[in-house]
Amino acid sequence: MTELLVAILLGIVEGVTEFLPVSSTGHLILASELMGYDAAQWAMFNVVIQLGAILAVVVLYWRTFWAVALGLLQGNPVSWRFLRNLVVAFIPAAVIGLALHKQIEALLAAPKVVAWALILGGVAILAIERTIKRADIHGIAEIPLARVIGIGFIQCISMIPGVSRSGATIMGALSLGVERRTAAEFSFFLAIPTMLGATVLELAKNGDSITSGKVGWSEIGVGFAVAFVVAILVIKWFVGIVSKHGFAPFAWYRIIAGAAALVWLTLR
Repeated sequence: MTELLVAILLGIVEGVTEFLPVSSTGHLILASELMGYDAAQWAMFNVVIQLGAILAVVVLYWRTFWAVALGLLQGNPVSWRFLRNLVVAFIPAAVIGLALHKQIEALLAAPKVVAWALILGGVAILAIERTIKRADIHGIAEIPLARVIGIGFIQCISMIPGVSRSGATIMGALSLGVERRTAAEFSFFLAIPTMLGATVLELAKNGDSITSGKVGWSEIGVGFAVAFVVAILVIKWFVGIVSKHGFAPFAWYRIIAGAAALVWLTLR
């Protein structure tokens, strides 16, 4: 399989899974096992193309970002609470991610961990969906600071491959009284500083591998573009599905995909 074809396929996987509660990192790890390419050569690629998916959020929600920016300049308290909530929720992931970077990298080479995390995460989503009380928080700026801190720490669970950053953030928000659409959008927005931070850290540590290995800027450019286009389509679809049917369909997908992956990894 050529590098360009792998770049396209991984871009599709990233674009589809980054904002769904199914774990983009977990799917990329399982894809490396399924397609048989050298995952180490594509580690940098997998991190950097996440920015393509993040750009999709900026494009789709540019009016929100523009309104917040204007509000900040005008001293609007709602805009300042919006910014405060994103920054505060991001801090735990930044601190813990830096402290446990080596341990997290070690888990990226453990596909069975991904399979189990997919299954257990699916069960957790079903349990949370059935037990949450009526949500009383509508709007990102309306989330109280204490609950924002809680969501930030819950997001850190997603450092285990297969858990899903968006899944942990959304389920954490739901369990703390945030309604579905707001929880999903908070997850989208929180992905921007989180993924930017992860990309900068990866480039700082392993940036030389882009010019010295088979996977270079051309493959990254293709993967970035594919992830961007696919993510735009997926985000629109995801918000509609969640508003009507909740998160149970994604939970069942996780359980089935995780079980299938576990069986395949055990028998191969």
